[in-house]
Amino acid sequence: MKIAVHQMCSGIDPLGNAGKMEQGIYHAAACNAVMYFAPEMAILLDRDRKRAASHIVSESESSALQRVCSAARASGIWVHAGSLPVLTDDRSRYANRSVVIDPDGHIRARYDKMHLFDVDLSTGESWRESAAYAAGSGPVAVQTPLGLLGLTICYDLRFPDLYSAYSKASVDILAVPAAFTVPTGLAHWHTMLRARAIETQTFVVAAAQAGTHEDGRKTYGHSLVFDPWGETLLDMGEAEGVGFATLDKHRITEVRAQIPVHANRRVIDMQVDMQS
Repeated sequence: MKIAVHQMCSGIDPLGNAGKMEQGIYHAAACNAVMYFAPEMAILLDRDRKRAASHIVSESESSALQRVCSAARASGIWVHAGSLPVLTDDRSRYANRSVVIDPDGHIRARYDKMHLFDVDLSTGESWRESAAYAAGSGPVAVQTPLGLLGLTICYDLRFPDLYSAYSKASVDILAVPAAFTVPTGLAHWHTMLRARAIETQTFVVAAAQAGTHEDGRKTYGHSLVFDPWGETLLDMGEAEGVGFATLDKHRITEVRAQIPVHANRRVIDMQVDMQS
């Protein structure tokens, strides 16, 4: 099945970003893609939290998200809208939320990013997601024409226990929308995504932000698609645009038969002797 991956350089205007997504969705449908994937913070990418606050609303109040849902309905394809910042139900915090939209324009699944990025980088950049964002409560998977899709977001990639949980749930494909910085992207992006595909024996689809953004940050790009053997099906480099890959579900069966890690998995309860 053919999928579309949208590598974006999202800015600080949600409706402008939604317009780019609409164009990408229509292009994906015109090229016979079954599903479209967008990157993390596709609808709003702004590290100035005071400025961004005026654009962050609840999911139901998001005009930008409504436009994306309408585009899914008009084009008749499934849409993984990457992620967007939304107000939590109690309106006290934000959530970094992925949504999956069906061809009727209905939201079929929601996942809030579980692992929050709190770090001081050697570049001088400092990130404190937990200062404004609430962590998600658990993993989410949804049935799609591609199979069972497990949802993750960016920094989640560094926590293999989450992917192990999806593997035990027998997902077929993992989505990893992201906005990796350039230094961490150069060091780890390809390696970790390929490792996740190999260890879970699933397809991995990672739509990414790319380029220099309106808020001044620079992201790595290189939206990637890996098959369950770890072979690269798509690497979009550094430019904005929509790329395509074809996923053959029979490949999952072939790989899992060749190396039966699901059947050979052992339950591990580790106890460490700290006395010696």
